[in-house]
Amino acid sequence: MSPEQKELSDKLVENYKKGIDSLVFAVCGSGKTEISLQVIQYVINCGERVAFAVPRKDVVIELYNRLKDIFNKNSVVAVYGGHHNKLDADLVILTTHQLYRYDKYFSLIVLDEIDAFPFKDNEVLRNIFFKSLIGHYVMMSATPTKEALELFKGEKKDILRLDTRFHKHPLPLPRVLVSQSFIRYFYLFKYTYKYIKSKKPLFVFAPTIDECERIYKLLSILFKGGEYVHSKRIQRNEIIMGFRQQKYKFLVTTSVLERGVTVKDLQVIIWNANDRIYDSGTLVQIAGRAGRKKDAPTGEVIFIARKETESIRNARRSINNSNKALQNMLSGD
Repeated sequence: MSPEQKELSDKLVENYKKGIDSLVFAVCGSGKTEISLQVIQYVINCGERVAFAVPRKDVVIELYNRLKDIFNKNSVVAVYGGHHNKLDADLVILTTHQLYRYDKYFSLIVLDEIDAFPFKDNEVLRNIFFKSLIGHYVMMSATPTKEALELFKGEKKDILRLDTRFHKHPLPLPRVLVSQSFIRYFYLFKYTYKYIKSKKPLFVFAPTIDECERIYKLLSILFKGGEYVHSKRIQRNEIIMGFRQQKYKFLVTTSVLERGVTVKDLQVIIWNANDRIYDSGTLVQIAGRAGRKKDAPTGEVIFIARKETESIRNARRSINNSNKALQNMLSGD
């Protein structure tokens, strides 16, 4: 880990020992999962049980594949809809919905993506979360809501801030291309062609399932080797794995790939970035898919929009502020 990651990792263990709940407020690609590993291991070593909870099934599967190898001396299970034959383990990786199966069970819950659907603003899931807890918790987000920040202003609460990615490169600042005419499609074709020609993997985000399928059909006329995924696509896990294995050149997707996905050298286009589904937090998260790898720390992010919204301006402002904080840290200010 970087010195900054290690500092936060040690602080999480210290906070847990003191009975303090923590919020890790860290930029996309900062390595939040890695920061949480030490406190997870500490609690397991104490003979207690730990949950790592995230809102979405796809991220549970990805995390399970990573963490079962890291904690290979401990029992690790994944629990999500349709996959809950085994529930007990030292470390349970699960969707937030599945916490209802555990009453006063976990000494530590690490809850990532606290600002993501369906956990965000969901009072039922929040109550289930606290009902399954007998100890303390770590919440994590790159874009916490005002309500989440308010939660950590009381006693026995601590906010741990990290404005730098572990590889010390700035976050990609999205380029905004605005047009209300067919020129938007020209932008889409131009940059899709650019990334395919340069052999760089590409995510094209669309705001709805219908739009996702329509954009895929349109792109597939001009560009071969693509696929699409959304929440109703039955084969989406196989398609995502195929994309990782470079079977596909581009993937058109809804927000199902907004979080928890790391692909080397990924480029990102958001189609209709002005859509109301894209608040500033969502735009920051999607932009954070690019430049996540140490050996590929840069990438392009293109917002194609009918108009520049307040969410687009706020997302760019947030990324700019994080990059300025990184610059100040590197310069010693």
